[in-house]
Amino acid sequence: MRSSLLMCRTLIMGIVLVLVSAAYAENWPQWRGPDGTGAAPSGNPPTTWSETENVRWKTPLPGHGASTPIIWGDKIFIQTAVPEGDAMSVHAFKVLCFDRNTGKQVWEQTPVSAQPHEGHHPTAGFSPYSPVTDGTHLWVSFGTHGLYCYDLDGALQWKASLPRMTIKNNFGEGSSPALAGDAIIVLADHMGQSEIMAFNKNTGKEIWRKDRDEDTTWSSPAVAEVNGELQVIINATNAVRSYDAKTGEVIWTCSGQTPNVIPTPVVGDGEVYCTSGFRASTMHAITLGRTGDLTDSDAIRWQVDSGTPYVPTPLLYQGRLYLNAVNRAVVSCYAVKDGAKLYAAKPIKEIKTVYASAVGAGGRVYIPGREGTVAVIDGGDEFKILAVNQLDDAFDASPAVVGDALFLRGASNLYCIAK
Repeated sequence: MRSSLLMCRTLIMGIVLVLVSAAYAENWPQWRGPDGTGAAPSGNPPTTWSETENVRWKTPLPGHGASTPIIWGDKIFIQTAVPEGDAMSVHAFKVLCFDRNTGKQVWEQTPVSAQPHEGHHPTAGFSPYSPVTDGTHLWVSFGTHGLYCYDLDGALQWKASLPRMTIKNNFGEGSSPALAGDAIIVLADHMGQSEIMAFNKNTGKEIWRKDRDEDTTWSSPAVAEVNGELQVIINATNAVRSYDAKTGEVIWTCSGQTPNVIPTPVVGDGEVYCTSGFRASTMHAITLGRTGDLTDSDAIRWQVDSGTPYVPTPLLYQGRLYLNAVNRAVVSCYAVKDGAKLYAAKPIKEIKTVYASAVGAGGRVYIPGREGTVAVIDGGDEFKILAVNQLDDAFDASPAVVGDALFLRGASNLYCIAK
């Protein structure tokens, strides 16, 4: 009898996990998509578009922000900061919800209005963070200005204070929160005492908090399931570290990244890919399931020492890892099974600068540029440009893909690209 009950519970849990995974795959719940790789498994948006072709709708946006559109069901969520005067005046930090089918605004919340205590990089703003959702709640970080939880109808559920950060070179904050089981993970790497924190997703109660030996990084946490347990992996200059999601204890470390780390780790097929590209180039493919200091060990299964990105996070799509060189539209592609270089340093001349991270869908790779150009390349082993599309905007935010639609958050507008 007892054995039958256990088997029944196991079956039910398995069914629940399958349903949850399917729901995530049909949405874009975090800034790097349903599995954190930048891939849309069932997506198939258009290859070509313009201001007069394949734009299903276009909606003006207030303020400034670089957050990825987060999508669940028929709702799109973004963050923005709207100045109430000059550049360093009080800003209204806002959460906006739009209808996915029409682009019309559904609701708006302003969790905080405050005067920024320091500036930001000339090419950035005060709202680079992306929200995260599980389909029931939406968690929104404004860094120094706090962490907030809403239901999907815009009702505030709880809020929590976060450390006041001092950022290197006055470049501004930029790490998005991550969902790890019942915990919301927040990273605060800055020139003061850096910390990583976990809050209960339902109540906002702090679960754990750990000091970190790092100065400013702009990377976001990545979550990996390893042997049935969740780990939180943080990319940083002194060391990549993996934390136990329940306790905050460090499981493993691996040094070797460059200064000013920005790209988020990418997890897939039992490995994590950690990348940086400021004043040097590094990419480590680290085998999961190890413990301790993995520096220079056989846990680093393969690595790259040229052509890695500074700002964009790599794309892991259909067994291939795509890398930008620094912040340029110069693309390299590697087979993740063995690290084989499929092609390297292939330029897309129509794009000058890339901050956004590429996405993969429909066997294609979509690479947005800061000047409003989005290139589409073939997702195969050979480099082939399929299309170069131009819109009247500028794209720093990484795209989102759901179904047949590509969602682009520009400096001025939110676009739905679909036939």
